[in-house]
Amino acid sequence: MTTPAPFDLIVFGATGFTGRLVAEYLNAIYGVSGEVSWAIAGRNKDKLASVRDLIGADNSLPLLSADASDAAALAGLVPQAKCIITTVGPYQRHGEPLALACAKAGTDYVDLCGEPAWMAQMISRLQAPAQASGARIVFSCGFDSIPFDLGVVFLQDEAMRRFGKPLSRVRGRVKVIKGGPSGGTIASLLATVEAASRDSTVARTMADPFALTPGFRGPDQPEGDSAAYDEKAKSWTGPFVMAPINTKNVHRTNALRGHRWGTDFIYDERMLTGDGKIGEQRAKALARSTRVQNALLSFSPARALLGRFVLPKPGTGPSKHQRETGRYEVLFIGETADGQTLRATVKGDRDPGYGSTSKMISESALCLVKDIGRSETAGGVWTAGAAMGLALVRRLQARAGLSFSIEDR
Repeated sequence: MTTPAPFDLIVFGATGFTGRLVAEYLNAIYGVSGEVSWAIAGRNKDKLASVRDLIGADNSLPLLSADASDAAALAGLVPQAKCIITTVGPYQRHGEPLALACAKAGTDYVDLCGEPAWMAQMISRLQAPAQASGARIVFSCGFDSIPFDLGVVFLQDEAMRRFGKPLSRVRGRVKVIKGGPSGGTIASLLATVEAASRDSTVARTMADPFALTPGFRGPDQPEGDSAAYDEKAKSWTGPFVMAPINTKNVHRTNALRGHRWGTDFIYDERMLTGDGKIGEQRAKALARSTRVQNALLSFSPARALLGRFVLPKPGTGPSKHQRETGRYEVLFIGETADGQTLRATVKGDRDPGYGSTSKMISESALCLVKDIGRSETAGGVWTAGAAMGLALVRRLQARAGLSFSIEDR
């Protein structure tokens, strides 16, 4: 008989900037001895104790020691929790031992991964052990890609209610985004570009909207690199930096749900820049800056200089004021094959990379533990949209400062 795990959650990487915010959120909302049992974990217990003090947690909050590269230590750690939250990236460098330990042990796992090449590798490596053990492995439980993945799930569910059919085409349009990228996100981006410079398959994976749907390839998808006017949104649009990650997760959700939205489903993401001449100029400037950024990142010496002197470092982040005054808003416009349309908006009340992300990953883990039984979602490698769907939408609205609304017009 299997011994029950003593903790609902373990926050792995709690001494990092984002990991500390996750622990801070759990302590503020759930405390130590309340409805959620949890612990924090990392390499150094002294640093963990400092985090415990910093977030104002009771001294009874357990501190667990394990290194991300120590397979034996991780094998001992993960059975102690129903779900592991990990913020230790880049995942392509540090993530596989923990994900594999969870898959083998039957422990649920959520992360903040925005690294599709690594995710594609892990799908093939982790699916069989996770199926056998019952572990639900869920990548991308932060700003990439929950507001987008769940926004499409929410919109499609309403379309089925209203029209009795899915939306064959959905546009994701970022209206507002206030808040910068995290040091960890930048480190993941640089690691991905570096990997692509060494291995051409990584570059192909990044360019493929169906890279996370092994065995399935849908229709050609819209390009996202240029400036373009969107008649449906009545606005000029430019490239959105996270589209290559989010679009892959949305298509994987559709595949994992048995292609409920159709095998011909089309989805893309762009930034809204406004109508008129000023909107056009902003869109073109955004497209130019994206091309320049990509060119710089493709040049190894430039990557080294950016990583060393310009970009935020892992473990760093904005002030509390900046996190709390940040926000975001995403518009989704869907169309059925016969031309019926439906619009939805997803909003977040904190900066996307930190304040909102720390709440989203925490509530994703708790949704798996508290709301989603294994009869509903069996062991395997999932997206948040496929594994938790509307149950997570409800939890995020109730607890995490997100709102999902249909625009009737």
